[in-house]
Amino acid sequence: MYVAEGNIGKRVEFLGSQLDCLTMSETIEEVERIVESRIPTQHVVINANKVNLMAKNPELKAIVNDCPLINADGQSIVWAGRILGYDVPERVTGIDLFSELVALAAEKGWRPFYFGATEEIVEAVVAKHREEYPDLEIAGYRNGYFDESESLSIAEQIRDSKADLLFVAFSSPQKEFWINEYKDVMKVPFAMGVGGSFDVLAGKTKRAPVWMQKSGLEWFYRFIQEPRRMFSRSVKGNASFLFKVGKAKMHRH
Repeated sequence: MYVAEGNIGKRVEFLGSQLDCLTMSETIEEVERIVESRIPTQHVVINANKVNLMAKNPELKAIVNDCPLINADGQSIVWAGRILGYDVPERVTGIDLFSELVALAAEKGWRPFYFGATEEIVEAVVAKHREEYPDLEIAGYRNGYFDESESLSIAEQIRDSKADLLFVAFSSPQKEFWINEYKDVMKVPFAMGVGGSFDVLAGKTKRAPVWMQKSGLEWFYRFIQEPRRMFSRSVKGNASFLFKVGKAKMHRH
């Protein structure tokens, strides 16, 4: 497993999860070291929903905490970290890191592989990035609709593409489980889950305005777009997360 160098002293234990208190630029530097190491490495981000999922799922918790690079995806994590006395400098969201890494890949000659969403969506994202970055050499892409029996052959396809970066657009915890199970087969230096990022970049769904992102209201923007689907995660989930923060604050005192 890749052992981080640049973030020594910046990892903390946070609500049952490990967390690297890094800025976006520090994270990019760490990813560069990971890609150069050529050691298959899984990256994760945590948000309020991920913390809740980890509390219920020991296997997911073990996978997340074993990752050498764990970023704060949600503004809720930044605020809660600061309430609990940790120096969490900023959000490093999955979609923003994804976009930054594609730009860096075009500059450094890294080859990304895109995996997930519908065929129409993943093709749209690939076309968008090819247009934005003419020098980008794409290792390959595949939609996210498959039978579990196909997983090994897909992992071997990704391995044979000789990708440097892998972006997996599944929801949690499926993306964490799948990458963890097949990362040693794929042999991709840096693999990260990007959730619904493909849908956003392809224009299928809209991301919250910047002011809502910075105000910690991105969850509410998603809730008003899909109230039925997001009710349990956004309303019940946020209440559960706040309870965990309050409990942890009391214990620290």
